[in-house]
Amino acid sequence: MCSLLRQMGGFLEEILKVKKEEVERRKGLFPTGMLLEMAGEAEPVRDFASAISKPGFLSLVAEIKALSPSSGRISYFEDPIPIATEYELGGADAVSVLTDERFFGGKLEYLRAVRNSISLPVLRKDFIIDGYQVLEARAFGADSILLIARVLEKGRIEELMGLARELGMEPVVEVHSEEDLWKADGARIIGINNRDLDTFEISLDVTFGLRGLIPEGVVVVSESGIRSARETRALRDIGVDAVLVGEALMKSKDIRGKIKELKGCGGDL
Repeated sequence: MCSLLRQMGGFLEEILKVKKEEVERRKGLFPTGMLLEMAGEAEPVRDFASAISKPGFLSLVAEIKALSPSSGRISYFEDPIPIATEYELGGADAVSVLTDERFFGGKLEYLRAVRNSISLPVLRKDFIIDGYQVLEARAFGADSILLIARVLEKGRIEELMGLARELGMEPVVEVHSEEDLWKADGARIIGINNRDLDTFEISLDVTFGLRGLIPEGVVVVSESGIRSARETRALRDIGVDAVLVGEALMKSKDIRGKIKELKGCGGDL
C-alpha cells in the first residue's frame, strides 16, 4: 500500500476512490433526514476561528491521529478521550480529530466522544468531498471542517463552505500552492499544508512562501512538520495565527510539556 501511495498522485486517487464509496455506504446507514435531526439536537457550535486567532499569541490546534500513509503507525489507542483531555489541560486552543478510518486509523465516533469530553472547539479532519459529510460532521458534533483545495474544484469549495456556514461552522480551507489559494477565495480560515500530498515531502517554506499572499483578516494556520519552538517562533513572526500539530504530540511522552514548548513563543508568555 505504501509503495502505491508514494507514486505521483497515487495517494489522492486511491483515497478519493475509497472516500466516494464510503460516503455512499454511509448514506444508507445514516440517511440525510436522520443527520438533520441529529444536527438540530447537537450542542451549539463553538467558535473555532476566535479560539485560534488571539492577537499577539500563536494558537495551537492539537490533532488526534493514529497513523498516516507516510509515517505509518503513530499511536495505538482505543479511546481518544484521555488524549483530548491532555490536550485541553496542556493548553491547546482547539482539537483536530481524524475521522478517516482506512488511511488514518480514525473513526467518526471519535469526533462525538472528543466533543463531549472537552470544552474546546473541535475540527473534523477528513477528505470531505460531499455535502453529506458536512452535515454528518455537524451531526456528530464538529465545530469546523477541513476542505482540501487540492482535491476540490473552486465551485465545489464555495458550495461546501456555504453549507458549513449554514450549519454554523466556519470551515478551514487547506492550501499548498498559489492555485489552491485562488480556489480558497472567500475563506475566513486558511490552513497552509506544508506537506505535498503527491510526494509526501514536507517543508515549512510552503508557509513562508504563501503567507504574504493571504489577505489581512484571514486566520492563517500552518499545518504539518512542526516539531519545535524554533519553528513555531518563526511562524509566529511572519504572522501565522495558529499551528496544527499531530505527530509531534501523539509521539510525545509529555504532551502537556510539548504543548507548552510549542506555544511558549507567543505573546507575553
